[in-house]
Amino acid sequence: MADTEATATEEEPKVQTDLEKVGEPIVERKKPKDIHGDELTGRINVPKVQEGSAAGNKPYLCKPENMEKLGFPGDLRSDWHDAAIAKMADLLKKYKSLQVYMDICVKCGSCTDKCHYFLGTKDGKNMPVGRAELFRKVYRKYFTTEGKILGKLAGAERFDLDLLGEWYSYFHQCSQCRRCSVFCPYGIDTAEISMAAREIMDHIGVGQKYVNDIIVKVHEVGNNLGMNPKALAATLESTEEDLEEETGQKIRLPLDEVGAEVLMVTPSADFFASPHVESLLGYAKVFHQAGISWTFSSAASEAGNFGMFIGNYGQMQKVASRLNDAINEIKPKRLIVGECGHAWRIAYSFWNTLIGPFDSLDKKYPRPQHICEYTLDLVNRGAIKLDKSKNDDFVVTMHDSCNVARGARMGDKPGGQFTIPRELIKASCNRYVEMDEDTTMEKTFCCGGGGGLLTDDLLELRVQGAMPRMQAFSKVQETHGVNFLALICAICKAQFTKILPKYDVPMDVAGGVHQLISNAIELGAKE
Repeated sequence: MADTEATATEEEPKVQTDLEKVGEPIVERKKPKDIHGDELTGRINVPKVQEGSAAGNKPYLCKPENMEKLGFPGDLRSDWHDAAIAKMADLLKKYKSLQVYMDICVKCGSCTDKCHYFLGTKDGKNMPVGRAELFRKVYRKYFTTEGKILGKLAGAERFDLDLLGEWYSYFHQCSQCRRCSVFCPYGIDTAEISMAAREIMDHIGVGQKYVNDIIVKVHEVGNNLGMNPKALAATLESTEEDLEEETGQKIRLPLDEVGAEVLMVTPSADFFASPHVESLLGYAKVFHQAGISWTFSSAASEAGNFGMFIGNYGQMQKVASRLNDAINEIKPKRLIVGECGHAWRIAYSFWNTLIGPFDSLDKKYPRPQHICEYTLDLVNRGAIKLDKSKNDDFVVTMHDSCNVARGARMGDKPGGQFTIPRELIKASCNRYVEMDEDTTMEKTFCCGGGGGLLTDDLLELRVQGAMPRMQAFSKVQETHGVNFLALICAICKAQFTKILPKYDVPMDVAGGVHQLISNAIELGAKE
């Protein structure tokens, strides 16, 4: 009788929903304290493939309420299969390049060892061609004659829950950095394939928590941090007090000042966290010493736009519309963008079509400018002076942000996105060292946290993805004593400050270019 009672009280085994089957990791996530980087040798070795080694990497699923706030289903649609294929058809029609990328890959192998996530995880499906093949399988099955007739013989595969689970895993192991595209002889943009996959998944109710939650915050509050206008004003006021204590001068961080010449749009991390805020101090000192009227806007307190990471043009446009509101309210003559890689790509490559044209700006400055090109121009004209010796404690190298390197330009000359930040660094310090040329400029490796992957539920992946950059950095650290990694990206700053200790490198090695400017700028009366 006792055995019968015990059996009756046993808990019923939990039955997974289809969404949980897709989104739950195959293996248990490691605790952060148990995650460590590879040994730093200064060499980037191509690994032997370990199939499935990264299959367990999956980000947390977005909660239903936030999915619905973005206009997506709160759960996996009952007709998800048909809805996904219909959405894929829509994207293939809308973006002709996507269909071209589906058809022209010849599996030449040029991209196989170019992805930082493959080099770090060793999983063959993290080769760019392997990841894209997950999309092509479905494309061939439903959109090619040979795939419809021959099925797997033609490399086609039915879109089922297992394959959807692989999509959710591996398309969130692409930071959309586009390094593979540099080496592809056909110019296939794997980032566009990843964006399309994520757009399809959101459409059927499979969304990633980190990115989608942040987009909701921007819509509801105005920035990625969820910092409301009152908190922003208080933060800027407190930072002004810190600046006065440091410099003895009243250096302002103005907010919502109508008629200011410059509207400064920067990632919200600059208002809050180190080493981001050190660059914020640099911006303020530059404007102060140059005597420029400028302001932030509480309506546009976020330069970032995570709508790009999910490939959703409508979300990109809605996020960007806040800037339009700020321009109409403040009526600036110039737009200047702070240190953020994907934000600069959005500003340079998308703003004009999302919310432009900017007819109200000064005709001499009809497009957004990056803070680096703005500051370098002031240096070259003698409007501000820099004392290099103030950075003599540093031996500096630069990590190129992938979105700046391969998705935008700076200035009026090709390659300005590479030369301008470096000229600015060299103007502010005496010792600069370049990392291996195969890891910089257009060949730069991603930091490992871009593309919407800067979340602790993917920490192991982020550490693995940072490995190629860490190897290149360790080489110049060993040979030249480099102790400052200069960055112009908010995501890179957040990523490296978290990841460097995992490789036994102090987190304060990472900092912004305008952190160096902040140290070197000569404040006070001009000669």
